[in-house]
Amino acid sequence: MKIGPLASRAGLNASAIRYYEKLGLLPAPQRQAGQRRYPAEALNRVLLIRFASEMGFTLSEIKLFLSGIKENASPGPRWKKLAHRKLAEVQQTIQRSRRLKSLLEHLLHCRCASLQICVTRLSLSPRLRSLQKPKMKASRTSRSSPNS
Repeated sequence: MKIGPLASRAGLNASAIRYYEKLGLLPAPQRQAGQRRYPAEALNRVLLIRFASEMGFTLSEIKLFLSGIKENASPGPRWKKLAHRKLAEVQQTIQRSRRLKSLLEHLLHCRCASLQICVTRLSLSPRLRSLQKPKMKASRTSRSSPNS
């Protein structure tokens, strides 16, 4: 199969196929008269790369996942390690998304007199609370200094 039909069937541009080759995600195809000729299985691999990319895997993670893989191989330890790491990332993303949803819902119903009051009422993340506290302490100490 030539690069054009492969790219078209995968819903990509031919440049993406060449880029995947350059990164080592796709093995270099045979050439006939200077043109790339891909085996039929290349479409499955390109679709897997595309799916993994759409699911949030980086191209380097996909390369790690696919390196040395045989078409009919079962998931090995390397795959499982990558899956565990990605699962942790997904859990963090879900938590952030839930917090964002809560914030947006709050803002839709906010009746605060000012943005400052609204921000004060919001439950800030632990990281933001820790950033806010030193400023409050610093401002208290500067008010109580005799030179003010």
